[in-house]
Amino acid sequence: MARTRVAQMMVIDAERPHPRKLRMAGDVLREGGVIAYPTDTVYGIGCDVTNRKGIDRVYRIKGLDREHQLAFICPDIATVAEYAHVTDFAYRWLRRLFPGPYTVILPATRAVPKVLRESRSEIGVRIPASGICSGLVEALGQPIITTSASDPETDLQLIDADVVRDVFGTQLDLVIDGGLLTSEPSTVVSLLDNEIEILREGKGPVDMLVG
Repeated sequence: MARTRVAQMMVIDAERPHPRKLRMAGDVLREGGVIAYPTDTVYGIGCDVTNRKGIDRVYRIKGLDREHQLAFICPDIATVAEYAHVTDFAYRWLRRLFPGPYTVILPATRAVPKVLRESRSEIGVRIPASGICSGLVEALGQPIITTSASDPETDLQLIDADVVRDVFGTQLDLVIDGGLLTSEPSTVVSLLDNEIEILREGKGPVDMLVG
């Protein structure tokens, strides 16, 4: 049966996120919900990384094929190392890039859910400079999936929670309004094979990566 109920809107102060609201959002994720939330770049759509049905819903909501890579939001580098193989070279760069507006591509470990390893042997990881994001993963107790909330017709990145709700509201369980965001997505950097490759330039500066 098609979902018709519009997602609940929850306003959270991006500078001082209220712990009770973060716990409530974490409960939605824990129960298998799919939510939209602000990052340090654009609004993201995601779910509990261990929830297969939630992951399937994210793919359907975004209209993505299974070849498309979904990234994780992690609370810290130690958690990144559970889901990705982190060499000394990668570790040094992770410490420089995180927290910040970067998505880093690394080889996946077997801790990554099989549904996300079926066609890819690497994953994207993020540690945004966002109190809401860090609060969400803390409230959930594990990483959350993240993919940008973009307009399916124009592919423009969505930076306003009201617009996110207008576009995806009947497909989501919760939209967190953290204010108006930047229009730039994260910079995507591959650290595979101990080499730096910039796959997409976004909000994160690349000077230190190419210098």
